[in-house]
Amino acid sequence: MAASGSKGSADFAAARERMVARDISGRGVRDERVLAAMRRVARDAFVPQSLREAAYDDMPLPIGGGQTISQPYIVAFMIEALQLNGGEKVLEIGTGSGYAAAVLAEIAGEVTTVERLRSLADRAAEIFTQLGYQHIRVLHGDGTLGWPEYAPYDAIVVTAGGPQVPEALKQQLALGGRLVIPVGSGQDSQDLVRVTRRSATAFAVEEIGGVRFVPLIGQQGWPTD
Repeated sequence: MAASGSKGSADFAAARERMVARDISGRGVRDERVLAAMRRVARDAFVPQSLREAAYDDMPLPIGGGQTISQPYIVAFMIEALQLNGGEKVLEIGTGSGYAAAVLAEIAGEVTTVERLRSLADRAAEIFTQLGYQHIRVLHGDGTLGWPEYAPYDAIVVTAGGPQVPEALKQQLALGGRLVIPVGSGQDSQDLVRVTRRSATAFAVEEIGGVRFVPLIGQQGWPTD
């Protein structure tokens, strides 16, 4: 179905292919699973109708509630950093539009995604249903606490920047699991870090790049005030 404006599904598909070639593969993402997932997921389905003409530009776009859909390159970069092989149980913190969860679902076996804003959680769930995603679970709550009911997770990705790595998320990682999260002492910019669980008490931490995300709000993140 064509979006309001001029572009139809074929135009969006061509724009998506160009985006992957130019902005994702062209900028160094090499994981074939990630590249294939980015080619399959229609980003235009996850942005507001008025912004669909810009869906395949490599930039964040507003989605309401003071939140954004991340730029495609950052979505691909963070998912590549999770080092997924396929079939994993993944936790995403910060559902937002639902776009990143859909990309994850193209690779993982099960995706649980937590969103603190009810309106965004409900809208993402509607889109997943419309697109036929049956193994994405959308939950409304404080993402800094994770979701222990379905732990442990093989991988956890956080799409907002926190002052530190939430302890709750570290404890919900499976042995050998990876957690990718933006961390910074201020809310303007962060370092993207990957935490790998080595044992019940040991975690390896790597810095993998500078990023800028909206604040991670919650009990183990930034306060609401």
